[in-house]
Formats: sequence, C-alpha cells, structure tokens
Amino acid sequence: MANPVLVEVTRGERVESVHRGAIAIARADGRLAFALGDVETPVYSRSSLKPIQALPLVESGAADAFGLSDEEIALACASHSGEPMHTTRVAAWLSRIGCGENDLACGAHPARYEPVWEEMVKRGEKPTRIHNNCSGKHTGFLTVARHWDVSTQGYEHHDHPVQKAVEKTLLELSGLNGALPWGVDGCAAPNFALPLSGFARALAKIASPSGLSDVRAKACRRIVQAMMDHPELVSGTGRVCATFMQAANKRAAVKTGAEGFFAGIVPEMGLGIALKIDDGAGRGAETAMAAILAKLKLVDANGPAGEILRAPVTNTRGKTVGERRPAPALAEAMISI
Repeated sequence: MANPVLVEVTRGERVESVHRGAIAIARADGRLAFALGDVETPVYSRSSLKPIQALPLVESGAADAFGLSDEEIALACASHSGEPMHTTRVAAWLSRIGCGENDLACGAHPARYEPVWEEMVKRGEKPTRIHNNCSGKHTGFLTVARHWDVSTQGYEHHDHPVQKAVEKTLLELSGLNGALPWGVDGCAAPNFALPLSGFARALAKIASPSGLSDVRAKACRRIVQAMMDHPELVSGTGRVCATFMQAANKRAAVKTGAEGFFAGIVPEMGLGIALKIDDGAGRGAETAMAAILAKLKLVDANGPAGEILRAPVTNTRGKTVGERRPAPALAEAMISI
C-alpha cells in the first residue's frame, strides 16, 4: 500500500502537489513510540547517517589523539555550505593529520552559500574538494585511518577497515543482523540501507546511550553536543538544520539527508526520529520534520521553524500565492505522540 501523504503544497485554494512518506520515532529500549507508513522497507539514510559515521572517529580515540575540538566533530557530521567557517577548519584539520585536499575521495563542487560562490566566481577561483559538503566527514575517515595506521588510499571503499567499522557500528545500534545493503553515496563513500524503524532505534540509542559501553556512550554524547553547540558548522548560514537546532536551543540534534531523508536525536526524551519522503523532495522532509519538532514542543511553531512548518509559496514578485504545510493525515496521526 502507498505511504500516506505527509505534506501538501497549495496554490490558491487548491492542493497542487503532495509528498508521501513514512516516519519512525523510537525509544532507546527499541520500542517504537510512533510509526506512520512503511517503516520496515530498507531505505538509504544518506547524509543523515553522518553522526553514526562519526562514531568510530570519537570512540576509537582518533579524535583525542589528534586533538580535535568539538567544532571539528561537528564538521565530521556536516553537510556544510562551503563557507570559510567550514573550509578553513577542514583545511587546517587535514594539515594536522598530514593529509591534503588530494587525499579526499569526494569531488569538488561549488559552495552552496550563494554569496561565497559569487565572490569565488568574481575572483576566478575554482572550488576544491574541501568545498564538498562532505569534506568534514571524509577528513574524519582519514583521521581514523591515520590513527589505526592503515592505508588512507581507498578509505572510501566498502571493504576498507574504516567503512567496515561504520557498518558494524550501525548494525550494533540498530539491532539488525547480517550485512546491510549498500550503495555509493554522492560523495563516493558507502551508504547503507536499513528500515526507518532500525535507523530510528539507532538514533534513540545515541540520544539515550546509558545502555551502551562507557566508551561508546561518551562518544555519542560528545557528537550530539557538538552538533547542538555548532549548528552552522553542521550545515551553514540559513540552512534548515541550523534553523531547527537553533530554534530547539540545544534540546535536539537534527541532520538532513539527500532524497528526502531527515533524522533527529532528542536526548531529553531519549528519542530517535527517522523519516523519508518517497519522491525524494527535501522540501517535504523539512516540513514533516518541522511538524514533528513542533509537536514535541522542541521548536516554536510561531518562530523561525514555523516558516518551514508552513512555508509560503511565492511568485516572482514575492507575493504569497500558496503554502507548503503538513497534510491532515500527518497532523491527525501525531495526536498519538
């Protein structure tokens, strides 16, 4: 059966477009606190996986061995905009571990923050791999490889020790068994597919890690705190992840992913949130996550996050002609949360 409509987009008095999807919210003991739609079919978590991909960096001791700050931990979890606050830190981090831009397996792409990109164009400056939104994650992978004294060449391959450590960590946190389906992400690193229910359970254990080993629990808390303390390093100026985390005032860490994925970690409630929009629309995932965060009273529906919860649809003259909003099925289902 088709997943329910989570988000609708209007023009005038009519609904013009809809976004179907599924949501899972789990507790650290493995129970699902909320489920809507198909939460058992494996889906790629894309960049929402980054907090888990950063766990080997911290729990292996690599972060401490190279004196990483929480700013760099936040960058390891980032899909950043390629602004100087991101690129200068990544460049310095690479230098500290004895690596450079050419050691990054990710490709170059333009800075996502338009003012920075415009200035680069004016100067005739081309983007580098450090501008890639995943360069912090990849620098984290390189750091683990250096710490373990294994080859940095091919660190992005599925059979490399760093990637096997990521998969093992994800399996342990999600409670799943066997090898996970995987594919190559946009940044060249492996990405794993698992049910929303399993991913939500993994995030819930990160939110409330008291049942984990001391080393892993400490690493989970450090990663979540780093994300909440440095939301603009995790994303960028004006980006939705930063808006949500700033609005939540250090009560939640959130991470978007490509193709309509969104994840949330709520330490005070011990909750992990995972959602996927079927058609891959990021706008649908953003509004659905805004609805969940507002329902949990983590953000104010009348504040900056409210502009994502009910986002105006405008024409080329800036006039509001419709809105993007939670669909009735989502609003009604969330009464049970």
